[in-house]
Amino acid sequence: MRNSSIIRSGLLMAFVLLTGSMFAQYGEINYYRPYDKGGLNVFETSKESTVPYDGFKLHISGGFTQQYQNLSHSNTATAVLKDNTLTPTTGDSVNINALYPLVGGFNLATANLIIGAQLADGIYVNLENYMSARHHNEFWVKGGYIQIDKLPMFGNPQWFTDNFTVRVGDMEVNYGDAHFYRTDNANGIYNPFVGENIMDAFATEVAGEFYYKPSNGIIAMLGLSGGLLNSDVKVFVDPNTGDTISRKPSIYGKLGYDKKLNDDLRVRLTASLYMNGGTSRNTLYGGDRAGSRYYYAGETSYYMSGSTLTAATATNKAFSGRIDPGFTSKVTSIMINPFVKFHGLEVFATYEMSSGNASLSNTLDSTERSFSQLAASVVYRFLKDEQLYVGARYNTVSGRLYGYDDTAGDITVNRMQIAAGWFPTENLLLKLEYVNEDYLDFKTDDSRNGLNFKGVMVEASVGF
Repeated sequence: MRNSSIIRSGLLMAFVLLTGSMFAQYGEINYYRPYDKGGLNVFETSKESTVPYDGFKLHISGGFTQQYQNLSHSNTATAVLKDNTLTPTTGDSVNINALYPLVGGFNLATANLIIGAQLADGIYVNLENYMSARHHNEFWVKGGYIQIDKLPMFGNPQWFTDNFTVRVGDMEVNYGDAHFYRTDNANGIYNPFVGENIMDAFATEVAGEFYYKPSNGIIAMLGLSGGLLNSDVKVFVDPNTGDTISRKPSIYGKLGYDKKLNDDLRVRLTASLYMNGGTSRNTLYGGDRAGSRYYYAGETSYYMSGSTLTAATATNKAFSGRIDPGFTSKVTSIMINPFVKFHGLEVFATYEMSSGNASLSNTLDSTERSFSQLAASVVYRFLKDEQLYVGARYNTVSGRLYGYDDTAGDITVNRMQIAAGWFPTENLLLKLEYVNEDYLDFKTDDSRNGLNFKGVMVEASVGF
């Protein structure tokens, strides 16, 4: 991180912790997902009131994560030589399909800072920040929202208190359940593995969500967002055609059932839909501003940015191991997520179908492409209070990439993860993971042709 960013972050953290000590401590806010072990397998927040309201509360939460990485990778792509324009030069040309040399070592430590406040009975505001991340290693605001579970200004009508929640802000949109099961920068407590899904549906947008959550286990949500990571009020002109384009909002929703049938068995099944009919830059599969866990895995030492040769860094190649289908213009995605917990055994799966294109132009990527994803994980937690666990996850993605025509066909990426973890305390998780990822049917001049990376990741996460 830059020194000035470190100083600013440190001063802000010290101020917040100092002022926060005057107010409520952890666990004294209603309708809230904890950032420690208590947040495991919590999806949408509950309508159950656990804390009596006795005035304004300020709550400081945070996360810190460090990994040790020992990965290796290889590919079979043909050499593509480009003139070396970098200083200092290392020769007349470089092969931009040559993979980055990897050794074992520690990745950049990541940190989150979350500030929450109970403004009134059933009204909560949340601000989430990345203090250090792979993609943005300066202090960065992820987003914030206000959540309303009661209406004290209208006398707290019971019909609303028992059944409804409203959430509004520039926030992580609630499409699918996989985003509840992933690592969010330094917040690694919820994820029993180190990496996220290959096709990672995660986006922050200006949005509003209306929930129906009665006590019978039904879950229904309808959301509307601006469809953009960075919203603005400027007229958008398509750079390819010069046409003025009307950017459409995104409409999304979820319907499902989540119920603890007895002391030993909980079942959940949801189906989610996200749609945008045309915008300038949708980021449903490219909205993570933190970056992936597998540093430089499958990445080349150099790449072309337009006509410019650029050296790879952890920041400009921040999404190693993932596939972004490039549906930045039009996108329609459906995700189905079953979850079952029986004693210490947990099964969680994702089946996803997505289609769209990357340009509103009639000449660039105007034909609708499609992708599908399957991810299935099994985790067994054991010992007192489920302190230890072992787990495995298989993840596969197939579809047509931007720039791949009919003769190139669809690509496929497969990943296997095997993990073990230990909670020494409620706030600390130690993980060990073996990962093996294969890339199939990529073009011969694509650096991912015949790509494989594999190896061991060790991660420690703190959440409070």
